[in-house]
Amino acid sequence: MTLDSLFGIGNLAAMCGWIVLLGSRFFPVLARRVSALAIPLLLSVAYAGLVLAFWHDAPGGFDSLDNVMRLFTSREIALAGWLHYLAFDLFLGAWEVRVAERERIPFLLVAPCLLLTFMFGPAGFLAFSTLRLARFAMSRPVAA
Repeated sequence: MTLDSLFGIGNLAAMCGWIVLLGSRFFPVLARRVSALAIPLLLSVAYAGLVLAFWHDAPGGFDSLDNVMRLFTSREIALAGWLHYLAFDLFLGAWEVRVAERERIPFLLVAPCLLLTFMFGPAGFLAFSTLRLARFAMSRPVAA
C-alpha cells in the first residue's frame, strides 16, 4: 500500500467517524463503538506501524523547532503525524459527546464545538470546556 493510499484511507475513516459522531444523538451506541473506539484504534495502529518502520531513519527530533520541522520532511513521519492528529481529534470529539450526554448539555450547543475540534483540535476543546464552565456557572445559585 502506498503512502498516498494510506493517507486517503485514513482521511476517509476519520470522516466517517466524524459523520457518525455528529449523528450520535440518534445512534449513541454506534458512535461509542465506531467514533470513540474502532476508528481511533485503526488510525493508531497505522500510526504505530509507520513510526516503528520509519522513525529510526527520520531526520530531526523534538529538541528544537528546527528539528521538529526536519522530522516532518520525511513523508512517512509526516503521514504518521497526520494520522496522530486524526486519531486524537476524533477521540477528543467522542469524549466531548460522552461528557455532554452525561452533563445533559444540548447537542445543538455541542455541535459547533465538534466542528471546531474537527478542524482545529485544541480550539474545539477550548470551546467545549468554555461551554461546560458557562453551564456550570449558570447552574449555581446566586448568593443574595
